[in-house]
Amino acid sequence: MTAYLFVLGVGLAAGALSGVIGTGASIMLLPVLVLQFGPRQAVPIMAIAGLMSNIGKVLAWRREIDWKAFSAYSVTGVPAAAVGARGLLVLPSHAVDIVLGAFFLAMIPCRRRLAAMDARLAPWQLAVAGGLIGLLTGIVTSTGPLSVPAFASYGLVKGAFLSTEAASSLAMGLSKAATFRELGLLPYPSIVQGLVVGASVMAGTFAGKAVVRRMSVALFQHVLDALFLCAGVAMLYAAWSD
Repeated sequence: MTAYLFVLGVGLAAGALSGVIGTGASIMLLPVLVLQFGPRQAVPIMAIAGLMSNIGKVLAWRREIDWKAFSAYSVTGVPAAAVGARGLLVLPSHAVDIVLGAFFLAMIPCRRRLAAMDARLAPWQLAVAGGLIGLLTGIVTSTGPLSVPAFASYGLVKGAFLSTEAASSLAMGLSKAATFRELGLLPYPSIVQGLVVGASVMAGTFAGKAVVRRMSVALFQHVLDALFLCAGVAMLYAAWSD
């Protein structure tokens, strides 16, 4: 019970952070879920919790969704996420830990590089980004830090950015969850656990809306890099401990 309360507490904090900066819930929650349930079970649970997190952001900012950007990103991202999700079948748990840890750590310089590219993306370029990010989403769970600069480079800001990114991530998450279910990787206990954890994440998402316009760009970058560092180290430590 104590472990579940801790997971729910982290979920609430993760949802609040995600509601403010548009990402971070999976980065905070996944290491905790891995330690509690193991990497193979943690990914499907996080898939359900991630769906609820994005539902919360869509509901909070539903009037500001950019449907053109959503369509361009999702038309390639949704099928790519289903393809990527199948990669979990051929990866042993040890390899999943290593891939997740390396991915999070690599995102620190990659995010900074992408943020430095001050160019607007055309719809077709957003569609290309959606396909690549969708494929990674199926494999490594959290690619919000990649979709953040993608939608920002398209020109979306604040509520429009948060809602459109969340709606696109929700579409890819549904594709991924359906693939997990089809492959037998999403049993009912994992669905229930994901719904419970996701409820706390969703509550945190609504709480974060109140401060979304107060966070500076510099603070956003520092918080995001700190999340990558902590999550990456935690994943690699879990792989080393196996």
